[in-house]
Amino acid sequence: MATVRDTTYDLLRALGLTTVFGNPGSTEEPFLADFPADFRYVHALQEASAMAMADGYAQATGRPAHVNLHTAPGIGNGMGNLVTAWHNKTPLIVTAGQQTREMLLIEPRLANPRAVELTQPYVKWAHEPARAQDVPAAFMRAYASAVQPPAGPVFLSLPMDDWAQPADPPPQVRTVATRIAPDPDRLRGFAATLAAARAPALVLGAAVDRADAWPAAVALAERLAAPVWAAPAPERAVFPEGHPQFRGVLPYAIGPLAEALHGHDTVLVVGAPVFRYYPHVPGDYLPADAQLLHVTDDPDEAARAPVGESLLGDAGLAMAGLVELLPPADRPAPPARDAPAPPEATDPPSADAVFAALAAQWPADGVLVQESPSNLAALRRRLRIDRPRSYFTMASGGLGFGLPAAVGIALAERDTGRGRPVVAVVGDGSFHYSVQALWTAAQLGLPLAVVVPVNRQYAILKAFAELKHTPGVPALDLPGLDVTAVARGYGCAAEVVESPDRLGPALAAALAADRPTVLPVPISTDVPRIL
Repeated sequence: MATVRDTTYDLLRALGLTTVFGNPGSTEEPFLADFPADFRYVHALQEASAMAMADGYAQATGRPAHVNLHTAPGIGNGMGNLVTAWHNKTPLIVTAGQQTREMLLIEPRLANPRAVELTQPYVKWAHEPARAQDVPAAFMRAYASAVQPPAGPVFLSLPMDDWAQPADPPPQVRTVATRIAPDPDRLRGFAATLAAARAPALVLGAAVDRADAWPAAVALAERLAAPVWAAPAPERAVFPEGHPQFRGVLPYAIGPLAEALHGHDTVLVVGAPVFRYYPHVPGDYLPADAQLLHVTDDPDEAARAPVGESLLGDAGLAMAGLVELLPPADRPAPPARDAPAPPEATDPPSADAVFAALAAQWPADGVLVQESPSNLAALRRRLRIDRPRSYFTMASGGLGFGLPAAVGIALAERDTGRGRPVVAVVGDGSFHYSVQALWTAAQLGLPLAVVVPVNRQYAILKAFAELKHTPGVPALDLPGLDVTAVARGYGCAAEVVESPDRLGPALAAALAADRPTVLPVPISTDVPRIL
């Protein structure tokens, strides 16, 4: 007779979920016992790394991923990156072992008495099956929930004695829709408003990249002859940044954002929240007399927007529909933005100088994973992304995502056969949040290049302290960290890049290697401005 475990593994095969990210624990061993030869276990040394690896893998493959955690403590370890997965809208099936059902009443060691609540509100659905026989069907429901828009993580708590129980007949393997078509009447209304606009602006968010909708975005921008911004703090690149109509990333504070849109009477936001603000700099949400139109596949995102008219729909379908409805604009296209001036030569170099050198050596099909908050403006200023699915960072603002996500993305590039080179730019503060991910990358032999700007401080927090007039904050310096020694301890190659002109050869060698390479680059300790 088939067991719950047998039936569940058959379902996972049918759904294409044969890779499991995790860190094994005693409550997970009954699920992992006699691990099938056609499955792969991606071993992370800590659950935060497992969660972000799965997130990066799912984003890069465009398919959901399965991450297996260790009861309540493991969920706690992974929770920060679960928050990020929620904001990234990444389809993840998160499972965790639970103690034996027979003992749950007395709450033994490693029991999770409130398992379903623990992951909320950062999952779309959380469940502990009432019967062992419900486990396979719960996986099917979890899959269907994770992939439907807005996509996101789901959670299953699975008692360790369920796996050996006799199974019911297997659940039907079902497919579900993953795109929402916009309401035609409302779409026509949006088109009429845009056609009548004097000076429209287009603001795009990560859903454009998730929907593979760059061609539709370019067609719409050119049809409107409108400038294009990325929404504040985007977790994905959303438009070819070398296009003459691209203006960069909007500031993520209320007043400065409205100032950046000054002169525009209609703002069309597609695939982004309205807006992702931080810090609080008060002002008007929009320029005077401007109106906002919002396209999103997330009803909650539409509901919480402080201004604007909303339309629920897939970013790509909505933009393609607008292109069909709109006549070509009778205004000239906006002029291209000016290129940044060459960086000044300093010792140590500025972040601008380092990233200008990185941009000069950037592989044409490279993928950038970014987690260097204090240097983000310089990085985006110098390195322009011109291909879809080529830029990833955390939508949550929480650190510890970038390094393990880069491992998951590099693994996905290998598994899909695309083989695109992956470069992570991770600050020397962020580097240590999920540093254990380096070991997994080394064990997998991934040619991942990790560029670490080293300023030996939490410069982003010093910048916030200046903005908010909060002097005397402790613990903002990071003395005594040896990034090279740490990297080598996890099995990586490592080389300190003493000057920007050495970055190109070091990067080329790293991307041709058979293991990850960590490249610390000393940079100036000047504190950048937040806005």
